[in-house]
Amino acid sequence: MESGKQNEYAAFEEKVRRTVYLDNLSPNVTESVVRTALDQYGTVKSVEFIPNYLEPRNMPQCALVEMEKEKQAKVVISTLSEFPFMMSGMPRPVRARAAVAEMFGDRPRMPGQQIRIRWLDTADPDFEVASKLKQLVKRHATETAVMLKHQLEKEEKLAKQQGETLKANYKKYEMLDSLMADGAARRLARCYNLRVSDDSGPSTFH
Repeated sequence: MESGKQNEYAAFEEKVRRTVYLDNLSPNVTESVVRTALDQYGTVKSVEFIPNYLEPRNMPQCALVEMEKEKQAKVVISTLSEFPFMMSGMPRPVRARAAVAEMFGDRPRMPGQQIRIRWLDTADPDFEVASKLKQLVKRHATETAVMLKHQLEKEEKLAKQQGETLKANYKKYEMLDSLMADGAARRLARCYNLRVSDDSGPSTFH
């Protein structure tokens, strides 16, 4: 029985070494976005968003990403630590570091570990500390909700601007392509004494 628990925990430790902890994620990031962004470094086995219990809508801003191999996880951590890595078009870089066992909500009990739970009496010196922590958590939750609201508004505005910029650039390319196709570019080139090259590659002016 004890041997089986040791094997289970050993397998869990291997999983932890293959896992990357991502932080500073946009609430709009989905599992498919994370997979697409990290597939260039190796095979993504699973993506688990960590619940944000301090925010009423429970929008996660961090995730545990398990890679197929430990080496791939190290590459992800090294790359994201060295270079700014944007995800889902957001202007803030995603942070990455090695995961630790305490981050997993479904982690198995360590062999030999014992967990004890007891109620705190109001006369207990730790009761006052616990009460202050409870009030601090409530205050932090309120501040987080306000910040998240502003953050989402900014990100929606940014996404709209990026979409409009993309459409404008696409229209420019379409216009240039039509100018080359209907011969208007060549007529303009003759007027301004320019030479147009139209080989196998993109057309250019000289």
